[in-house]
Amino acid sequence: MKYLKSVIALFLVVVLLSCTDQGSPASSGINAPADKTLAQAAKFKIGCAVSVDLLRTNAAYLGLANKEYNSMTAENAMKFDAVHPEQATFNFSDADHIVNTAKGTNKRIHGHALIWHQALPDWVTNFQGDSAAWENMFKTHITTVVNHFKADITSWDVVNEAFEDNGSLRNTLWRQKLGPDYVARAFKYANEANPNCKLFYNDYGTEYSSAKLTAVINMVNDLKRRGIPIHGIGSQMHTHINHSNTMINSSLQQLASTGLLIHISELDIRTNTANLPTATYSPTVEKALADKYKYIAQTYGKLPSVQQFGITLWNIGDADSWIVLWLNQKDWPCLFNDKYERKMAYNYFYSGIQ
Repeated sequence: MKYLKSVIALFLVVVLLSCTDQGSPASSGINAPADKTLAQAAKFKIGCAVSVDLLRTNAAYLGLANKEYNSMTAENAMKFDAVHPEQATFNFSDADHIVNTAKGTNKRIHGHALIWHQALPDWVTNFQGDSAAWENMFKTHITTVVNHFKADITSWDVVNEAFEDNGSLRNTLWRQKLGPDYVARAFKYANEANPNCKLFYNDYGTEYSSAKLTAVINMVNDLKRRGIPIHGIGSQMHTHINHSNTMINSSLQQLASTGLLIHISELDIRTNTANLPTATYSPTVEKALADKYKYIAQTYGKLPSVQQFGITLWNIGDADSWIVLWLNQKDWPCLFNDKYERKMAYNYFYSGIQ
């Protein structure tokens, strides 16, 4: 009986160690120092996209935003409908709060986004006028917003998501009313408002759609040839744990071939790729998420240092993610869990950016 008890005890120890090896960040062999942060670890800027409501109401969220990052992007507070809700009215209160928060800890502030086909107020979609009136409205919005933040914002996503996945120029309201060359004019107007600002084209899917990747590269190279001021490309990188590492590497290398700054601008990684309501954050999923974050960080770090604008994580904790809140999907896509605790993904990402 004594021998049997010893065997059972040994078996339980083995089982516990096995579970720990699979699921615990502490046993992963990669652990970020408790007294260090992402901003301290990286050779390039590490940013976060933030919710103004959470900055105002959630002390833990604000604490991590202040502590872990040295660049900040407004998740929604600088989009058209937020800052220009009526034709004759601009409202910068939420955006100014984010700017002042970032300035409080000497962060770089990246503006997002001047021109997009979504997040438009009703007055824009219902706007009546000839081509000159549309052009004036378009230019006035860009000029006013860029000028308002001229002293604080050092870079802007000027145009966001102009291409379909098949590489065709998206038939947006802007294209319909202003013609296909509206992208070039948006960059021109932004540059006129602030010649010292770095201007980016931003899009998703360049890591999985070769057609879109080619279209983006062709467009920015054309803008460069024409003397249109463009300084960088934002690769959003809303990706997932099963996506091909080879494709991620290839897309970043091809984007860098333009010679422009490269920004991984909206990084998050879905784990529940089948969108199953019964999905769980198993040890296998946890490790796959951590590995993917590390790979992306390491791959980005291999780009020429002069082209590394930085990596921006799209929000902070799992419960704050647009995947959970907007897509209403059960998922765990961030570096911090819903209690704002570091996940294994944090440790692996920290290792990857060093």
